[in-house]
Amino acid sequence: MKTVKISLNSIDKVKAFVNEVTKFNADFDLVSGRYVIDAKSIMGIFSLDLSKPIDLNIHDDEDINDILKALEPYIVE
Repeated sequence: MKTVKISLNSIDKVKAFVNEVTKFNADFDLVSGRYVIDAKSIMGIFSLDLSKPIDLNIHDDEDINDILKALEPYIVE
């Protein structure tokens, strides 16, 4: 499992992000405080506080490089 911080600070970013993660068979979880939601659930994402970066847990070790490359626009250092 790999964890990265991402920023989804607009509706368009959320829609584009969900479109990207649904292309992969891996499981993705977004963690904000004590809440953990499926990153492929657009409704779940909108239930989080999107004003600050969120942790994204990627449960896939095989395609990790492809996944990170696809999610590059959302990752914050």
